[in-house]
Amino acid sequence: MRSVPAGRRARTAAAVTAVTAALATAAGLGAGPAAAAGSTAGRYVALGDSYASGAGVPAQVDSACMRSDVNYPALVNAALTPAAHKDVTCGGATTVHMTSAQNTSAPPQFDALSADTDLVTLTIGGNDVGFANIILRCVTLGAFNLGGAPCKSSYTWTGTDQLAATVDATAPKIAAAIDGIRQRAPKARILVTGYPAILPDNGTNCPWVVTIAKGDAPWLRDTHKRLNTMIATQAAARGAVYVDTYTKSVGRDICKPAGTRWMEPLLTNAAAPFHPNAAGERAMADAVLAAAR
Repeated sequence: MRSVPAGRRARTAAAVTAVTAALATAAGLGAGPAAAAGSTAGRYVALGDSYASGAGVPAQVDSACMRSDVNYPALVNAALTPAAHKDVTCGGATTVHMTSAQNTSAPPQFDALSADTDLVTLTIGGNDVGFANIILRCVTLGAFNLGGAPCKSSYTWTGTDQLAATVDATAPKIAAAIDGIRQRAPKARILVTGYPAILPDNGTNCPWVVTIAKGDAPWLRDTHKRLNTMIATQAAARGAVYVDTYTKSVGRDICKPAGTRWMEPLLTNAAAPFHPNAAGERAMADAVLAAAR
């Protein structure tokens, strides 16, 4: 195997360290939304993970859960003006944290639900499939083989795509989360969001921004879409509404420049790495509001 120059090894180590620290934190290891739908909820409860909490998006109002005051639940609340609103979204949350405490300041998210809840939004599943570890592995391996598909190879060397299997195995957890909401809030309309595009939808990579290899980028995109499709399928099967946050985010991925992108790469102060920035949260709010109408 060709040796890697010392200078490049040092730069790679620094980048991996930055990815590790930023993702461990995020994973728990201007204008408002488009025209408001008008008040459609007496009591609105927001559940979910860091994509819903607005991890790293200024201003953070709950450091333990990395919750922003301009996350999509806050924008939906401002547009719908329900009689009551509870946002218990928390960075690092998995489906387990719907019924179990996540940390000392984050009790089970389902505790926020009640029989008089009218509207529930849910963004969950990314951490169940190991989002942070997947990104860390792919960025690390890609740094040494940008032209290949080292991350895909590491997840498929047995002949089975381990990530595809993990996504499929997460389906019952999403189903149970939706059923749990229905049991606790029987009259609520349940809106379940997918995840917006992180990498270019055309399958290209941008090694000058993040060291995800050329062959890994389309595979990661397809895995991302598989996750969204699974979430949509589970929502439809249980009478919930799936909210597509991916389609309109195409062309707004981490490879795009600041001011265009809705997702942030490494080492910015606009959001946690590989998470929606303020514009991305506004776009998610727009999608939720369109579904709530």
